[in-house]
Amino acid sequence: MQAKASALFRAAAYRHVIFYHYLLFFNIVKLTTIEFVTSTRFWTPNQMESTYPRTLYLIRHGETDWNAKRLLQGRRDIPLNAHGRSQAAVSGLCLKWLLPPSTDVDFIASPLGRTRETMEIVRQRLELAAQDFRTDDRLMEIDFGEWEGLGWKDIAERDPQRFEARQADPLNFIPPGGENYPMVFERVGALLDSLKRDTVLVAHAGVLRSCLALLANVDPQQVPALEIPQDRVLMIRSDEFAWMRATTALDSRD
Repeated sequence: MQAKASALFRAAAYRHVIFYHYLLFFNIVKLTTIEFVTSTRFWTPNQMESTYPRTLYLIRHGETDWNAKRLLQGRRDIPLNAHGRSQAAVSGLCLKWLLPPSTDVDFIASPLGRTRETMEIVRQRLELAAQDFRTDDRLMEIDFGEWEGLGWKDIAERDPQRFEARQADPLNFIPPGGENYPMVFERVGALLDSLKRDTVLVAHAGVLRSCLALLANVDPQQVPALEIPQDRVLMIRSDEFAWMRATTALDSRD
């Protein structure tokens, strides 16, 4: 599945750019690597305009101990670990150079603790008041129901029939007591429709996947397989998207 996701990103027009001139303009020694994937199709169940009029800066929360163990978190309120806080700081550093000066940007996070703490760290890197942002329940992670706290191997052993059903149709399968991706598309799409200006969103892997399906050239059937990094900023603008990552290394291939 991961190989299919990687192929999906490489299938579109791809450029790998190291912004030496960009960094010289800001007089810093950090290198920023950008992977830019163009998009030509817009898929939406919510009848949004085919060219989204705002720029979104999307950040997945930093790592938790459950992430490190590959356990499904969903709605469980698992805190960041030390590595996750470092990842949030990297995302904040990246965002600091991406946001235009004196820009009027909204800041919204999922209400779960790991996303709120990530947002606070990001805002501190931007030299903004850490807690001056709002939360929205529509940004919560996809609900895995009774499967939360388990890994995929555990699920395959405990609930093989449902596991096979999920493998056959990961987009539409609903875990016991949970939700599927079309349900997430609906609530995330409603939030996107409501935005009035450029926005920084700190959320979860399922939400970022949904935004790629709703606003960029990503086939919804491929969405559940997409790997979403925890130390990068996803920019979406005018049906195109790019992953941005800041690094303090002189050689950006770290």
